[in-house]
Amino acid sequence: QVQLVESGGGLVQPGGSLRLSCAASGSIFSINDMGWYRQAPGKQRELVAAVSRGGRTDYADSVKGRFTISRENAKNTVYLQMNSLKPEDTAVYYCNAEIRSRWNGANRDYWGQGTQVTVSS
Repeated sequence: QVQLVESGGGLVQPGGSLRLSCAASGSIFSINDMGWYRQAPGKQRELVAAVSRGGRTDYADSVKGRFTISRENAKNTVYLQMNSLKPEDTAVYYCNAEIRSRWNGANRDYWGQGTQVTVSS
């Protein structure tokens, strides 16, 4: 089965930076959109950023100008560079990828395990 493995989360002070990575592996035929979502305690999961296969990007208003999403298609990997972090960025961040399976032909969203990002002084 397809798996998405995230890394790069941690504790950082306000104004600091973190870079998240998410690598997809397994029976992958193709990958379309990739993105990052986050969920803070007591809040709904929200889209942070997304990038298409061709490199088109979309960002939540709250992170525009501070976060940058990118991908390396040859490595099936998506990144989220987070700068000027604020306490309100604290959340569990989940990688998401729209993937077509080699073996069953299904085209669906897959999710990473989540990585904690905590912004606190």
